[in-house]
Amino acid sequence: MPKPPSPHPYAELSAFERLLVLLATLIRYPGVGGFAYDEAAEQTHDALLEMQHYLQKVANELGLALPQYSTHTLRKDLVTLRRYGVLNQRMYRWGYYLGTGVMNLEELRVIFQAAQSQAQTQGDPQTRQVCRRLEKRLRGLDLELQGRLFYPVRSHLNRTIVYSDPEEMMAKGQYRHTLFHCIGEVETAIVQGQPIQLHRLADPFGTAGVGRIQVYPLQLLYSESAWYLLFEHLSNQHLEIERVDRFGEKIQRLEDNRREITLQHQRLQVAQKLLQRGWGLYLGTPQQQQLELTGQGKLVEVKVRFFEPVDAFILEGDRRHPNQKLHKGQHKGTRFVDFRVRLPERSLNEFSRWVHRFAHAAKVLAPAELVAKHREDARKLEQLYR
Repeated sequence: MPKPPSPHPYAELSAFERLLVLLATLIRYPGVGGFAYDEAAEQTHDALLEMQHYLQKVANELGLALPQYSTHTLRKDLVTLRRYGVLNQRMYRWGYYLGTGVMNLEELRVIFQAAQSQAQTQGDPQTRQVCRRLEKRLRGLDLELQGRLFYPVRSHLNRTIVYSDPEEMMAKGQYRHTLFHCIGEVETAIVQGQPIQLHRLADPFGTAGVGRIQVYPLQLLYSESAWYLLFEHLSNQHLEIERVDRFGEKIQRLEDNRREITLQHQRLQVAQKLLQRGWGLYLGTPQQQQLELTGQGKLVEVKVRFFEPVDAFILEGDRRHPNQKLHKGQHKGTRFVDFRVRLPERSLNEFSRWVHRFAHAAKVLAPAELVAKHREDARKLEQLYR
């Protein structure tokens, strides 16, 4: 007697179990099929063969005896998941995953703990809100793991010196009319390549001025003790970094001159190149930047001699700058370390402030103008204590 036609391709128990085990495989092994679990694979790697392997692995873990299904059958199952919106219609060239579930348990633990640290010590309001929601959702999993998911194995101790979370400001009665109150708009402008108008409230170093500026925001970055905004001026493509709290809370989005995210990323890479060559966050004047980016800017040879006990600490930092050189020496029984680095002139002030941390055990040897500056600073310090 012929078998009656099936009302649905997954009406039979075996097909239904196969589909559910496939879903369990995508949940347990996010990225499966894209070298995530077979990094040593050759270029001839077949994503569906890897899927086939892990499907059997999950079935065995669940105590199910599934037959060895062909990759053609699995491809049809993936088409079904796409049709019902479980998988998106895009290509999964680097592995399959469900929705935003792109991490396994260990990856989730590492990322969550990094976010927790950023939320707590660096006062990131958006990350704090995300962490609160995740803590509620993951509370059961943390109990299952006996508290190991939420335990802060790693932490960042760099703490912000200004208020950055509007909720915290309100709770403590410390309201600040700064850009932190509309930081979400800044982030949206970054990813949309949209220029904005900001109002600079303060210029403590007397280099930038105050008032309205029109910029492309490129990145929010955290450095040592505060959040900064990296941006590009619309008028002259000058790249600059300024502390977020030095801008007012009013922001105006400019509808003209939007640009693609690829151009945003290109300009960000240019700024990162300047940061790597220099020392600190100051990117120089428009003229200095133009010369440097066209290869005409000259680097200054800087040399500082650090004496004991600071010398040991200096020797530990063999990656403070890409082109630094360290040389150990000894004179009349006293150890020292010569620290050499080539820097653009724009970075000398920030480098000088770093050397001041070790003023009791540091002597600037070059260039001559930096030697004179530190000698004068030492004279002024001596007068203060006289």
